[in-house]
Amino acid sequence: MTKPSAPTPDDTFVDAAGQPETRGIEIIAPSERHGKARELFAVWAAPNVSVLNFTMGATLTLVLGLEVWQALLVILASCLLWILPGIVAVSGPAAGTSGSVITRAIYGIRGNRIVIAFYGWFISGVFLALNWVASTFMGVELLRRMGLDNQPLAIIGVTVVVSAITVLVAVYGHALILRAYTVVTTVLLVIFLVVTGFLLPHIDWAFTQPKPLGGHDLWVSLCVGFAILASTPLSYSNSADLARYLPAETKPASIIAATALGGAIPCFLFTGFGALLGTAVTEDALKLGIEYSLLDMIPAWLGPIFVLGVVVNTIALNGMTTYTSSMVFQSIGVPIKRIPSAILIGALGTVFTIVLAMSTSLISAVNLMLQFLLIISVPTMAVYVTDILLRKRRYDAFELFEESKSGAYWFANGFGLAGLLSAVIGGVATAMFLSTDIWVGPLADAVGGLDLSVPVGLLVSAGLYVLLARPAIRKEAAA
Repeated sequence: MTKPSAPTPDDTFVDAAGQPETRGIEIIAPSERHGKARELFAVWAAPNVSVLNFTMGATLTLVLGLEVWQALLVILASCLLWILPGIVAVSGPAAGTSGSVITRAIYGIRGNRIVIAFYGWFISGVFLALNWVASTFMGVELLRRMGLDNQPLAIIGVTVVVSAITVLVAVYGHALILRAYTVVTTVLLVIFLVVTGFLLPHIDWAFTQPKPLGGHDLWVSLCVGFAILASTPLSYSNSADLARYLPAETKPASIIAATALGGAIPCFLFTGFGALLGTAVTEDALKLGIEYSLLDMIPAWLGPIFVLGVVVNTIALNGMTTYTSSMVFQSIGVPIKRIPSAILIGALGTVFTIVLAMSTSLISAVNLMLQFLLIISVPTMAVYVTDILLRKRRYDAFELFEESKSGAYWFANGFGLAGLLSAVIGGVATAMFLSTDIWVGPLADAVGGLDLSVPVGLLVSAGLYVLLARPAIRKEAAA
């Protein structure tokens, strides 16, 4: 049987930091593979040295009423989930293509188009907006303190500038991200550690909650806090895209470790410090955005540097997100090149950010959206990881591009029922146990408001996929 042909990129393309990346979802030949797994550490560390971690950490102590030590335990538990993006990353070198193509082995050729079109763009758009909103709020506040009081003009100006640089990073793509993010991570760590040093005197080290939580109320806050924090690692199902250039023989353990630790370490450090900041700021200040209080608590000369660090972090995170989402259109069959696709997603994210920044506070936007994203990110992440483990990283890269009935991943009329059913039912289970200010699932309500969305969603999705998909995967492996 003749193998189907996959899209081939420009033969003159070289994955170099100094030129735009014209390759999209095309299979990367063994001769073009390069890099070391350890380079992935900085790729994931740079986006997670973030002011949003301060915000989410402060939420645990200031809004949810947890003691600092309880908040630190929740943060540690959520950081353990970073192993899941690490496992997803190993599928990139195994198949040599984008994760949005690899998941055809889960959902089928047609089913994958539906999942990726919705999931890829929805997740990308929301995260672009959430992070641009954070930098926009800080940039606007800095401009206000410098004398520019026209808030709408400042919001539009800051957002457009930041989004333009972000899209430029996505256009130059993989090689630029790999090379630049090591420097970016170092610079951001220095800035955030200096800021942290100036904030330490404001911390109330003897802090205890006025009304300490206990019993059921404590478990409600612990579960809600875990759900909010878990949404970050669970959303990074794009990790395969950043690892796909690595040689196929790269050790999976090294890929998992570099990806997971790159995300988990800065998340734990700065979200943990955010929990301490909850002892130094007011709840009203947090609702307006913790960045306003932070600028009042650090020296005037450090304010612009801190804002620059926040903007650089936003560009690092959204540059990577825009880069990976630029391959979504190609994976669902839309005849568009990766670079125009990156520009399009950047434009949509810019509009979303401007609307969001003019209509809401950062804390309400972050917490609510992160919880609702779990309905999508929990089951899709669980199914993806389970598929990798069941297949033992074995994917037929050429068959992933075979879109006829004879293809190995055509399944039932183009739909992988095992993957689709597992994701849908897992999403429903997640929603049933979700507990937010505007939605409390009936099963969450039945257990007194405990938000068990993450553990239940992961177990239901993964368990159902094992039950439904394992026989066919074993048959495929034997063949």
